[in-house]
Amino acid sequence: MLSSASVAARAGGRRIARRCVSTLPAVGPSRCLTSRLTGFTVASVSRQQRGYVVTANPNPPLGKKNATNDTPSRIGLIGARGFTGQALVELLNKHPFMDLRHVSSRELAGKELEGYTKGKIIYETLSPEDIAQLDQDGKVDCWIMALPNGVCKPYVDALDQVNSKSVVVDLSADFRFDDNWTYGLPELVKRSKIAQSKRISNPGCYATGAQIGLGGALDLIEGMPVIFGCSGYSGAGSKPNSRNNLEVLKNAIIPYSLVSHVHEREISHQLNHEVAFVPHVAGWYRGITLTLNIPLRKEVTSRDVRLMYQDRYAGEKLIKVVGEPPLVSSISGRHGVEIGGFAVDSSGKRMVVVVTIDNLAKGASTQCLQNMNLALGYGEYEGIPIV
Repeated sequence: MLSSASVAARAGGRRIARRCVSTLPAVGPSRCLTSRLTGFTVASVSRQQRGYVVTANPNPPLGKKNATNDTPSRIGLIGARGFTGQALVELLNKHPFMDLRHVSSRELAGKELEGYTKGKIIYETLSPEDIAQLDQDGKVDCWIMALPNGVCKPYVDALDQVNSKSVVVDLSADFRFDDNWTYGLPELVKRSKIAQSKRISNPGCYATGAQIGLGGALDLIEGMPVIFGCSGYSGAGSKPNSRNNLEVLKNAIIPYSLVSHVHEREISHQLNHEVAFVPHVAGWYRGITLTLNIPLRKEVTSRDVRLMYQDRYAGEKLIKVVGEPPLVSSISGRHGVEIGGFAVDSSGKRMVVVVTIDNLAKGASTQCLQNMNLALGYGEYEGIPIV
């Protein structure tokens, strides 16, 4: 799913030579870490002595010139009460081709949806049978499932029973391990595959930041990366609990799910390589910082690594490669990912990368809109503020 040396031919043979990242000759075949869906690997190390070759972005964004649709799409949003649902409503309200028609929330049923100015929308309580009927009647082109983990399946089953042709984007973890669904991480998954999909599983917020942070040097990884992640309390959901209690969070961060967190399994599953992930929650509202400790099989310099990341993510409007470690305060409310730091230890075979991402934006709603744009035939960044 991620770039490989073999992709160079597909990319028009474009290869960018960089200075040596090893003080020793590269002997024997390079060991490539390949994610399980794209068939691509990244930053392939050449067999040339004292040097390496980086393939420029093998999966460039699909811009407006690739758009195939200029007709508005009718959208149904199931589970609109939470923070992510609210963020989605804000994005859909400004999108030129997204027409929100149905919004479902048991707690808010009968009330008017706030923040949506294209038309008057009243919250409904829609059952799986209800959405299947609406779909069968041709009322909706795309369903967004913004539901807690373990809740989405009955809705999907109901749509499958009526042979729905609508696009479904699920924001929960329910289908992230299902190969019948497309994993919707456009910067690392073939965009053409997402564009042809009707069932898209939106990646988790931590998992998005971690995979993008690992993706720039995926081919150099040897051993288990260790990922420290810390999120604002909006990542713990809108319903009161111990991880979004501001009294508990005052002057503290809370570690939780120290082993086998769902995002740890998600990252390991998608990259086909085991990682260790330790999540925390802090007292700010939104935004995630991730510190990735990455063991390498070749010696590198921090400058070479930064150049490698710049090449891999060339043209990506939502990924910014910076020199200094990015700050979580700077990413809050923004729609992309920042990667920086690029510290290398004295051995040259361990590097640390820092990634920041807004958990409600690129970690959820913005990425959902990217996937919707691709699957519905619009420009990938349509309706997404690019800063």
